[in-house]
Amino acid sequence: MSTLLKVENLVKHFPVRPHLFSRSKAVVHAVDGLNFELNAGETMALVGESGCGKSTVGRLVLRLLDATSGQVWFDGEDLMALPAGRLRAKRRELQMIFQDPYSSLNPRMTVEQALTEPLALHGLARGRHRERAAELLDLVGLAPQYLQRYPHEFSGGQRQRIGIARALAVEPRLIVCDEAVSALDVSIQAQVVNLLQDLQRRLGLAYVFIAHDLAVVKHIASHVAVMYLGQIVEYADKQSLFAHPRHPYTQALLSAIPVPEPGLKRERTLLQGDVPNPITPPSGCRFRTRCPHARERCAEEVPVLRSQGGHAVACHFWEEIKAPAGITGGAVVNERLLRLQAAFHAQAA
Repeated sequence: MSTLLKVENLVKHFPVRPHLFSRSKAVVHAVDGLNFELNAGETMALVGESGCGKSTVGRLVLRLLDATSGQVWFDGEDLMALPAGRLRAKRRELQMIFQDPYSSLNPRMTVEQALTEPLALHGLARGRHRERAAELLDLVGLAPQYLQRYPHEFSGGQRQRIGIARALAVEPRLIVCDEAVSALDVSIQAQVVNLLQDLQRRLGLAYVFIAHDLAVVKHIASHVAVMYLGQIVEYADKQSLFAHPRHPYTQALLSAIPVPEPGLKRERTLLQGDVPNPITPPSGCRFRTRCPHARERCAEEVPVLRSQGGHAVACHFWEEIKAPAGITGGAVVNERLLRLQAAFHAQAA
C-alpha cells in the first residue's frame, strides 16, 4: 500500500501567560515531536487520557491549526507549506467527523442545505445538488425524505450519520474521526462503526480514529498509537499492541479494564498522581512521575521511540518490564467490550 499521510516532527505549543499581570510567556506543550505514517485504506487510532493531545493532532493534520514546527505530508505535499488557495482545494481530500453530532450541524439548516453547502463551495455536482444529497443519505443508511428535516428532529445516531454524509460530500481520501462515537449508546456505536468500516471498504478511505474507548479501537483500527502528554509512547498494529503491550502506560490503560467474571482476579498497574502540567512537563521521560518502574536514568534522558519488528516503544527499560498477569495473549475484556462485540455481530448479521 502507498503512504497517504506522513507526519514528521510535528510540534504544537500554545502560548499562555502564567498570571494575569505577568510579562513572562509560557507555552502548553500540546504536541511534541510526533512521527507516524498512514497508508491509503487503513485506520490508525490515537488513544490516551484526556488532555494528551489527540484532538490537537487531528486538527493539525487537517491544518485547522497551524503547527509550531514540523511537516504533515499528504499524498506527497506538505500541507503546512501550502498557500491558502491551494490548501482550500486540497481540503476536499481531508475531512473531519466531530464528537458531538448536534454541535457540528447548523440547527438553522435543513439536511439538504447542510449536504449541498460543501458541494457549492467546491463546485461539485453542479445542477444536481439535491440528487447528490439524496445519494449521500442513502450511502449512510438514511432515507431521502429526511432532506427537508432539521438536526433537532433526529436521534444522536442519525445526526452522526448526517455528519458522516456531509464529510463524504466532497469525496475525501482521509477522514479524521475525533471521538466520533463516544457520545452514542453502545448499540448505536456498533452501527456507526460498522458503517465507517463499510464505507472504508467501498470508497478506499483512510481514517485517523481518535478515541479513548479501547473496545472500539480494537474493533476498527489497523494500527494504534498511544499518546501521553503530547508524545507517542507506543505504536504497533492492534494485534501486537493488545496482546503484548510494552510501555508501562499502555499496560496501565489495558489493566484498568475490569474483568467481567466476579471470581477472576488479575494484577493491576496502578498509576500514582495526576497527569503533569503540560506547561512544565517533567524532564527526561514525561511518564516517569507516574511510572512504577521509574529510575534515575528516566529523569535524565528522554527515551526515543524505537521500533523492533514494527512495534515501537519509548521506554528505557521495556525489555525488563513484564506485563501484569491477564494482559498478555489479548485476554483483556470487560462487560462493555462483550456488549459492544455482541452489538457489532448483531448489526453485521
